[in-house]
Parts: sequence; C-alpha cells; structure tokens
Amino acid sequence: MNSRTDKFSTKIMNTQGSKIRKFFELCIGHDDIISLGVGEPDFPTPWIIREEAFYHLEKGHTSYTSNWGLIELREEVSKYLARFGMDYNPKNEILPTVGASEAVDLVLRSILNPGDEIIVCEPCYVSYQPLADLCDAKVIHLDTSKTNFIPTAELVESVITAKTKAIMICSPSNPTGKTIPAEELAKIAEVVKKHEIWCISDEIYCELIYDGRKHVSIGSFPGMKDYAIILNGFSKAFAMTGWRIGYIAAPADLLVNCCKLHGYNSICPPIFSQYAAAEGLRNAWSEVEKMRVSYQQRRNLMHKAFLDMGLPCVEPEGAFYMFPDIRSTGMESEEFAKALLEKKKVAVVPGTAFGDAGEGFIRCCYATDINKIKIAMAKIAEFLQEIKK
Repeated sequence: MNSRTDKFSTKIMNTQGSKIRKFFELCIGHDDIISLGVGEPDFPTPWIIREEAFYHLEKGHTSYTSNWGLIELREEVSKYLARFGMDYNPKNEILPTVGASEAVDLVLRSILNPGDEIIVCEPCYVSYQPLADLCDAKVIHLDTSKTNFIPTAELVESVITAKTKAIMICSPSNPTGKTIPAEELAKIAEVVKKHEIWCISDEIYCELIYDGRKHVSIGSFPGMKDYAIILNGFSKAFAMTGWRIGYIAAPADLLVNCCKLHGYNSICPPIFSQYAAAEGLRNAWSEVEKMRVSYQQRRNLMHKAFLDMGLPCVEPEGAFYMFPDIRSTGMESEEFAKALLEKKKVAVVPGTAFGDAGEGFIRCCYATDINKIKIAMAKIAEFLQEIKK
C-alpha cells in the first residue's frame, strides 16, 4: 500500500466537488425522489439533430477532426453569432469544445497567470471559481445579491485593481435566471475597455429568454471584440447535454493558445456531435422554440407557487432556474436542502453551491415534467408549514 502523504496533488485535494452533482448522486436509484437539481432539459434531442448524427455514423464518419473542429460547424456558428451583431471569422476565431465546460477551462488556463485577479459575479455557476483557483489566480467575489442579482458597472469598477485580468459574467444567469439589461451591459463594456481586461461571457442560455425579451451579448458593443470572450454551446437550448458540444468565440491570438490546450486534453469534440450541432443551427429552431415556450409555462407555475407559499423569489427572465429566498425559515441553504430531501423526497441545490452570495437561497430547476413540478411545489409548501410548528 502506498503510504506517501504527498501522493496526490495538493491543488486537487483542496478543490471541492460540485454540490450540484452531490445532490444529484443522492437521487440516483431512488424513483421516489423528485429532482429539481441538475440543470438538464427533460426533452430528448430534437429528431432532426439525432437523424443527422445517425447519417454520419452510418457513413462511417467516426474519426478525429482537426483540433479546430469541422469548418461546417464553425461556419454555422459564425452565421449564428452574426444574428447578435457579432462578426467572428470561422477559420480562426471560433473553436468547438467538449461542452461549454471545457471552454471555461481552456479560456481560464490561457489567460490567467499566478497572482492575477479575476472578478466572478456571484451567485455563479459552480465551475468558475475552482477552475480559476487551479490556475493560482485570485478570485474576487462580486456579490450581486443586493442588486437584484445583476452585476452593475459601478460594482465591477469598485473591485478592479492593477492585478485584475478578467471578469466573468453569465446572462441569462445560472442559478438566478436574471439577465443583465442592455444598458448595464453597455456600461460594463466601457469599464472593461477602460481597464483593458478580458470579459468572459457565458451565454449558454441565450436562447431561453422569456416574455418577448431579446438576448444582447456584451460582445456586440463597439470596441468589445478585442476584449470579449463568448462561451456558448448546445446542451441547454438544443437539449444536447450528453453530446458534449460547445464553442468559444474570441480573438484569434487567444484561440491559438486555447487550441494548444484543447489538442492535448481532448483533441476535439466527437465528430458526430459536431455534424449534429451544425444541423441544429441550420434547421432545429422550431423545436428550440417549443421547448422555450414550455419552460416559460413551467416558470410561471413555479414562480407563483413560491410566492404563494411566502418565499420571496425574483422572476427569472431566462435559463430554467429559480432562486427562492429561504432566509425566513431561519435555516441555512444546505440544512434546508438536506431536510427537504430527507422529509419530502424533493431534491434542490443549496444556494451556497454557487458561492457565498447564495447563502439563504436554493436553486430549483424547472426543466422538469410539469406534473412533477406541481407535486414538488406542494411538498415544499407542506415542508414549510411543518418547520413553522
């Protein structure tokens, strides 16, 4: 038996596992649990996308692609980004990745040096801080809980120092569902240009926006192409979580370095996933819209239910998450989530999974069967009544 005390990396030993996955694992094999935890569409991938993958598998297209991915996919991504007023060359300014998760890792490792500071707007997706920590960067936690979960330009500028290298934003947000208004994005863009820092913009939920709103990317503002790094993918809007396909759109000199890392750690996304994603961008928009409409209906139901049971909750403007405030119960987020799972068999994610700014909140995903949502809401209401006694 190896008895060395230093047999593992100190960095990885000090990195906590995802609290989202922690609660997801508790649900596996328990059919009596209703999970509002993992952010995964309950729809299958649209048939037109699956059919494209079947075609290429039948043709034996099962090889590696270039590290840069299929040019067909990059061209479709370029056309798609043009819809939002952005111009990216498919040859050297777009890089397909193994999901948007790999995209985050590649970008952070390509821009951060030990001691650099990166501003992370919290609550935020679980991977941002750990991946920055693994680069020996210093994470500056920007608490947005007092500004309705919207990072303001004033807040951003207040924490910028000479060591600031980048800011990371996500709109629509995971876990709150909030979108950053266009006028605030314009102000943040001016701060970014003034201080010449990178702005990493996670836009994975940009097609899931409600009530007639339109997505605005920070990369579309004048002069931002030199500073914006756009991360996106197909998991959420196209219900392609298991296909592991995302992309980075960024200046060519950055992507050259991202592609070096990409070539060593994954080589390329699966070729059939790339062909399928390209077909999705060409012809699956009616299916995306059907899913979006369904999510909006479920959002309406869940939001009303939380308000009716007395839990304050900002109305999500996008994505498929709700972030109700449970501070009135006197319980901490993880305590609440554990007790709810144990007593009512409903799984939610404690807000602290998304940073300290999430304490006092829980995240609930409404990409779940609407009848299960109704049952879950009734059980949460029962739980609240019981803990009041």
